Amino acid sequence: MFLCYYILLGNEYKEGSKMSYISTRLEGKRGVLMRLWHERIIHDLPRQQLLGQHRECCALRGLSWNKKHKTVNYVFEHSPYKLFLYHQKVMEEMKKRGYRADPLWEDPAYRGKNCPPYENIPSGETDSSNDHYIYPEHDNAYLSECLENLRDKGIDIQPTR
Repeated sequence: MFLCYYILLGNEYKEGSKMSYISTRLEGKRGVLMRLWHERIIHDLPRQQLLGQHRECCALRGLSWNKKHKTVNYVFEHSPYKLFLYHQKVMEEMKKRGYRADPLWEDPAYRGKNCPPYENIPSGETDSSNDHYIYPEHDNAYLSECLENLRDKGIDIQPTR
């Protein structure tokens, strides 16, 4: 049985179902489900959120690719190569902190052990209008939302980059 991991306001939750995801907004709470943190704060994320982000990227690159979810639908509007580039940023930060990811994830075509690799992965555009972030959706409003979600969990960070 697969274990799916969720990032809920910065916490990790395990669910025993096959690749299903929580798809509802948290009514009455300030936070929402965060599937990808803003690129600018990857370097500032606490250990738990950083490692959770790696697992989330693995899931999205694998069997969850193109499975619609309102918190990450924007990811599927771009080439899977952009998710690879984002995942690379996460893995680079993991390496800086002494964590190791499976080197297979460094291949843009790799999609996990249960998913066939891409035969031809289009690179798509890699430059955006938002200070060269991979995803143009990672704008200042998205950054504010991410920081608010972290504050709701008692994590107050100031982006260093």
